[in-house]
Amino acid sequence: MNDHDTRSIDRRSVIKAAASAGLVGLAGCSGGAPDEGDGGDGGDGESTDASTDSGSETYTIGMVDSLSGSLSAFGQRNQRGKEIALDDVNSVGVSGGELAISQQDDQSTSQGGVSAAQTLVNQEGVPLLIGTVGSGVSTAIHESVVQNTDVVQISQNSTSPNLTNFPDLLRMPPAGKAQAEAISSLLNEDGNESAALAWINNDYGQSVGEAFIEAYDGEIVYNEPHDQGQSSYSSTISSMSDTDADAWVFITYQPEFATMSQEAFDLGVTDQAAWYGGDSVKGPKVLEAAPEGSLNGMKAVVPSVPQDAENYQAFVSEFEERFGEEPTSWSAYAYDAVVVSALAIEAADEFTGSALMEVVRDVTRPEGEEATSYEDAHEILANGGSPSDVDYTGVSGPIDLDENGDPVGLLQVYEVVDHAYESAGFIEG
Repeated sequence: MNDHDTRSIDRRSVIKAAASAGLVGLAGCSGGAPDEGDGGDGGDGESTDASTDSGSETYTIGMVDSLSGSLSAFGQRNQRGKEIALDDVNSVGVSGGELAISQQDDQSTSQGGVSAAQTLVNQEGVPLLIGTVGSGVSTAIHESVVQNTDVVQISQNSTSPNLTNFPDLLRMPPAGKAQAEAISSLLNEDGNESAALAWINNDYGQSVGEAFIEAYDGEIVYNEPHDQGQSSYSSTISSMSDTDADAWVFITYQPEFATMSQEAFDLGVTDQAAWYGGDSVKGPKVLEAAPEGSLNGMKAVVPSVPQDAENYQAFVSEFEERFGEEPTSWSAYAYDAVVVSALAIEAADEFTGSALMEVVRDVTRPEGEEATSYEDAHEILANGGSPSDVDYTGVSGPIDLDENGDPVGLLQVYEVVDHAYESAGFIEG
């Protein structure tokens, strides 16, 4: 045994001891103890704990997800990616123990997100928090609960450009600025000289909308927000129709857009302009709500994954076998959020937020040896490798978290053809 091996064993002794001491005083943090608070089904809060062998440690992190409300379609996909990741991590182990995730529902609202994060951070004392879907919710959690603490926060789905202003708020998907620039490029390439822009009235909608306007070469003839969760958006559609814009651009959420597309058909204005949008105009709820053929020609720019990569294909096979359908890129981001968290625990000197923050970027950076699975990355660390010796390339692609907490990313363009989404190419984000 050389000195390097000795240091590795000493480090593991330290982290196991720290985890053991920290878990003793945390309610609901080990062994499947119930959590307090409301869960996504209206019952008790859910805790996802791995079974542990006698004497092994359980490293419990938190997760805030949208299990109810207008973003629940994304939250449900996240759950499936999380479950596969948790199994993959615990089949190998993490720092001599196993990973557990204590979970709370944000109800797709900022208030719900803050309350959920307070339960996990202030009551349960988790050192790392995965969450959440909505950009405004992630930002509210960070500003109200996480900021000025040593807790690490990793959003599995938030894309707002404004998250870049919070360097310690990490995320898995590419920033929405790249998405907005890609949408504007499509409009420019398609010869649309004017655009009507409808954006949801929150951080995501405003920031992505502003990035679109900045990049678009044509004239903006309508630029108005709409509130989340309304029963009707006919006034928005009517106002857009009154502008005679060449293109309509929607930066909104799936339930809101589904209502808009149905009302546009009812008003007879669907064919008045070319339709474009961000990721939430693509989804099963949209096509289910829209009359057959009414959205043909619409283009959407969606955060994507390297579909031909071996590790992504393995993820697809496991996902299809377990859940009977193909995963989305959002499920892949959730998977990688869990794996990156586990690698940070494996690489850190102790199970504390400050120690995890020191290494969480390093295990994704391109300077290290590429590892396309948790098992491969874990092996590098378990054999004495440092955090910077690992370059975890996830099922969602290269992550390479930068100083602002942003990853590199891949975007995919879809077009609706015969009432189905067809790929129209990829764009690097």
